Amino acid sequence: MSGKSISNRKDEFKRQPSSFREIISVDHPVYKPAKGRYWLYVALSCPWAQRTLITRALKGLAPVIGCSVVHWHLDDKGWRFLQAPNGETNERHWFNIAGGIISATASSSTPVAGVDNNAHRLLIDGTNEPHYGYKRLSELYIRAESNYNGRVTVPILWDLKTCTIVNNESSDIIRIMNSSAFDEFVSEQHHQIDLVPLHLEAQIAKFNSWVYDGINNGVYKVGFAKSAEVYESEVTTLFQNLDRLENHLEEKYTKLEAEYGKNNKNKILARFFAIGDTLTEADVRLYPTIIRFDLVYHQHFKCNLGTIRDDYPYIYTWLRSIYWCYGPFQHTTDFNHIKLGYTRSQPRINLLGITPLGPKPDIQPL
Repeated sequence: MSGKSISNRKDEFKRQPSSFREIISVDHPVYKPAKGRYWLYVALSCPWAQRTLITRALKGLAPVIGCSVVHWHLDDKGWRFLQAPNGETNERHWFNIAGGIISATASSSTPVAGVDNNAHRLLIDGTNEPHYGYKRLSELYIRAESNYNGRVTVPILWDLKTCTIVNNESSDIIRIMNSSAFDEFVSEQHHQIDLVPLHLEAQIAKFNSWVYDGINNGVYKVGFAKSAEVYESEVTTLFQNLDRLENHLEEKYTKLEAEYGKNNKNKILARFFAIGDTLTEADVRLYPTIIRFDLVYHQHFKCNLGTIRDDYPYIYTWLRSIYWCYGPFQHTTDFNHIKLGYTRSQPRINLLGITPLGPKPDIQPL
């Protein structure tokens, strides 16, 4: 850790480990691949959940693994589902081909000042829970383990056959989805997508390690710091890691620019990724944090030594390329869920629950 030494360790943010860590495979004695057997529970505001949604879409698993979305407002009782009128559900929503979740256009067109924390717009503010009629995500945890007293978090990968949680660790879930376990249920083109190719596995692991600690989790260490001393140390470390990422991407872009010429943007961007020359897990894990940075982490978590759009041109070029060129990233990004979810759900940080309108646009054109 860089910056000043920290004497009061209780003021630091410590992320608790996930509780359910099973896998799905043809060799597993219980959790075997099947179409329609598994269900994903997510929050669109949550970066950890979004990485599972992106992978689900990239691997063509929207028709194989269903999905429900909790309301964006996390109240004092935890995550909640909406109630559908007369118990009705909408299969179109869960099994759409694009792999998107809620219509970002419909959600983002409403000024946030006019959206109440108890807004009940089905398929905009969230979805119902279609299998058991549960009102709260916590009910799933209790069903899985009757005496459960741990954290109630998203994402959850649920088994409808045994009525339990298979896994609630996002990094595990994306590996399960990326494996060949569900290949028989998807098209050949989705078989070809491998987010962790063998020849890049070591590079991806190294990249993920420092990005997770320094950026993905780094923003939370800043935002939830309980003393000025811890905050100043953590925010300094966060931006040192963003500098490291910027230098990494600048080096990649410069090499591609030398190969194709400065004006051949399309060819450059076609190979401009975090690791290697194709989309990998490194991009999937990095994206949810970076897309949220200027919108909420900069002001809400006080990560305000700079913005991505103004101070990190290569990171922002990478971000815009990923967002605009790859549907699964864009379709699973709901800017209103992100803004409202953070600013309305954490009164210790934002007591009045006022949601900033800016920056605008949410993301600039490529």
